[in-house]
Amino acid sequence: MNYKLTMPLTKEAAGKLQAGDTVSITGTIYTARDAAHQRMTEALDRGEELPIPLEGTVLYYMGPSPARDGRPIGSAGPTTASRMDKYTPRLLDLGLAGMIAKGKRSQAVKDSIVKNGAVYFAAVGGAGALLSQRIKKAEVVAYEDLGAEAIRRLEVEDFPAIVVVDCRGNDLYQMVMEKAEEKKE
Repeated sequence: MNYKLTMPLTKEAAGKLQAGDTVSITGTIYTARDAAHQRMTEALDRGEELPIPLEGTVLYYMGPSPARDGRPIGSAGPTTASRMDKYTPRLLDLGLAGMIAKGKRSQAVKDSIVKNGAVYFAAVGGAGALLSQRIKKAEVVAYEDLGAEAIRRLEVEDFPAIVVVDCRGNDLYQMVMEKAEEKKE
């Protein structure tokens, strides 16, 4: 199925999605990579508020290249999700609704996705220039000193992604591997 999602992502909308569905995301999402995740975790450990809301938020694991003239952002391809796995369950417990990246997630993250009714989306790696065309506005909102890894608020329109792990724990990558094994036999 193909779904049009408007942010923030509700539990009801996440609950309709199944691994393998395609989505077009419109609205506000945030970027955060390794260094930003570490800073957010340190802030939480100190009892501080996070610089972005988590409830209903989708984080895009991405660090953009510099914007060209007339564009809000440069190339904006996804980074590998597993580097954020050690931080993700805590953020999901605090209301994070979804993540966009590339690559597999740990079992702990998949379990936390199920526990919290969240979803993990994949964006196509290597298509950063095309994905950037779906970003209408980009603004650094936290940790500016991190450069490309600063947290940005993005306004996206029809941003394409694929549901990899749905809120029931179905994992598209695992499903594809199982089908491939069946065909071998």
